[in-house]
Amino acid sequence: MSMPTAEKAALVAEIKDRFVAASGVIMADYRGLTVKQMQGLRAKLREAGADLKVYKNTLAQIALRELALPSMDSLLEGPTVFVFATGDPVPAAKALADFAKEAKILEVKGGYVDGAVIGPEQVKALASLPSREVLVAQVMGLLVSPVRGFMSMCNAPASAFARAVKAVADQKAAA
Repeated sequence: MSMPTAEKAALVAEIKDRFVAASGVIMADYRGLTVKQMQGLRAKLREAGADLKVYKNTLAQIALRELALPSMDSLLEGPTVFVFATGDPVPAAKALADFAKEAKILEVKGGYVDGAVIGPEQVKALASLPSREVLVAQVMGLLVSPVRGFMSMCNAPASAFARAVKAVADQKAAA
């Protein structure tokens, strides 16, 4: 028994909305996962700021075509679970990679991040990155470090002069 066309159209619209709103989408083959494992995965992903959803591959393909996104047909073969990250995609990739290591059943197929289709190796690389906040802090540290050094260098002559004046004043006070 097939779904009515209106229901399929609503699902396609939902998929499109989720892809547009997501900062990253990771797809995995969930074949062999138990209901309990799937619930555990959903909970881990929720903690990471991501949402897990299962859609029919054909409906996902229609939605992706309508959005004019690159073809992801190779990722949409077999049972596919979609992980939608709305914020930083790194924690979602980490949660999925960690679960895949534990369960040894879940196979990451690839994803769509920052306008590009990525393979399973790139998802693993994404999972190994620090979070966006940590990266921003590191970049800010790199930017501030030369400024701090420059300020110290600029203040050095004034500091040396002030120490010399104080030493002379101390000598005169002692004499």
